[in-house]
Amino acid sequence: MAPAVVAPAATPAPFHPDRVRVLKPGSPCPSGPVVYWMFRDQRSANNWALIHAAALAARSHAPLAVAFCLSHRFLGAHARQLGFMLRGLRLLRGRLAALGLPFFLLRGDAPDALPGFLSRLGASALVADFSPLRPVRAWKDALCERLPAAVALHEVDAHNVVPVWVASGKLEYGAKTIRPKIHRLLTEYLVEFPQLPPPAVPWTGEAPPEIDWDELIGEVVREAGEVPEIGWCEPGEEAAMEALMGRKDGFLTKTLKLYDSDRNDPVKPRALSGLSPYLHFGQISAQRCALEAWKLRKSCRQSVDAFLEELIVRRELADNFCYYQPHYDSLQGAWGWARKTLMDHAADKREHIYTKEQLEKAETADPLWNASQREMVYHGKMHGFMRMYWAKKILEWTNGPEEALSIAIYLNDKYELDGRDPSGYVGCMWSICGVHDQGWKERPVFGKIRYMNYAGCKRKFNVDGYIAYVNKLVVSTRAPPRTIAAGNRQQQFDFLLSPLSQPLSASATCRQQQA
Repeated sequence: MAPAVVAPAATPAPFHPDRVRVLKPGSPCPSGPVVYWMFRDQRSANNWALIHAAALAARSHAPLAVAFCLSHRFLGAHARQLGFMLRGLRLLRGRLAALGLPFFLLRGDAPDALPGFLSRLGASALVADFSPLRPVRAWKDALCERLPAAVALHEVDAHNVVPVWVASGKLEYGAKTIRPKIHRLLTEYLVEFPQLPPPAVPWTGEAPPEIDWDELIGEVVREAGEVPEIGWCEPGEEAAMEALMGRKDGFLTKTLKLYDSDRNDPVKPRALSGLSPYLHFGQISAQRCALEAWKLRKSCRQSVDAFLEELIVRRELADNFCYYQPHYDSLQGAWGWARKTLMDHAADKREHIYTKEQLEKAETADPLWNASQREMVYHGKMHGFMRMYWAKKILEWTNGPEEALSIAIYLNDKYELDGRDPSGYVGCMWSICGVHDQGWKERPVFGKIRYMNYAGCKRKFNVDGYIAYVNKLVVSTRAPPRTIAAGNRQQQFDFLLSPLSQPLSASATCRQQQA
């Protein structure tokens, strides 16, 4: 974050009208309940979409309800992601009940589940979270066609500090082009949240069905049990705030001072915030994180600025890319120079060629890469610096850029707790397709795409120390703490629990890559 950024106001500010877009108008005289369709921002506190829905309900003197549509394994989600999400929703339902707001859990995709539900309630408006991803945008297009004529559809960007359509009206080339635009708007949008008002009218309509959460979580996790849950990251708003500000291990209270100097050192994972799962599922607001970090800027200026750069500029750049580039997960989405250089070198001879299965099982000749893959598989979160090296080696070891990108996205979405996210897609596109980057010295296979190798990593951090750290993770993860899987699903995960097939040291297998 540039030093010139003005400090946010400490007093609560009203809802900014540009944070909402009307996708479909409704009746000019609304009278029925307002429903907030929660999807990307799964929290009761610091939620602009919920605040807007409450204001709509108060304006028309109508009750307010919250609905969540449980799709069948959205974007191929596994037990790791689904279990975390459902356990968070279980806690969220109680928090909403304490606020006097009913929570409805609907099964199915939104266009199938919501129209009949809203008709049954006699609803007047539907408020939706913003997401730049294609399936969610397609759902909203379908809802505009299927909702009753009297029901309005509003979309609120409660995920970004500056709404994506306000920050920029076009696809930005990189951080250097979007950063000044966002910085200019922070005094307007990086503001303290107003308090959520109590419901203007108590809910007296259809009562939400009781949810047997244990049965539901067991059912979903069993079906998607190929990738087990992890135990190091507790779900929910309370756990998210503890990760941010907790007295024992909170990022801002305990490790912020290390962020600027150590965040790119994979041997020092404690220097990272650990907030990405909570941000991905919307269990914490990026705006709340920014406001709290800003309060510490006088004592940790460089770390706070670096954190806010990642939290605001880089995350919102990822949303910008996925919103304005429909091919955000394919080679078509790369800039022309990058597509050309990658295709010019697509047939270059590779020193190694690995299949998707070999890569998934970390069966390469590079123990550093194997360690990064296993960190993701076991821990559900690969260190950010290693994600770059990991993806670039996939480009080097596959038959071409399209295959490399496909495999990188597949593995990231399958194993990362924060997978299936704009930042993940952009991370793969940056590493393999040069998105938000520039052209570099041309070389085989990579063309003008930025190159990374083992020797560079060895100069930057203690490679053997990182491999040893991952080895400890592997040894300690004899049985994932929340595994509900049996039969062939458990067998599919057996390779992850077996002894490491590659040496966990900087052995001679990597010395040949130092040139």
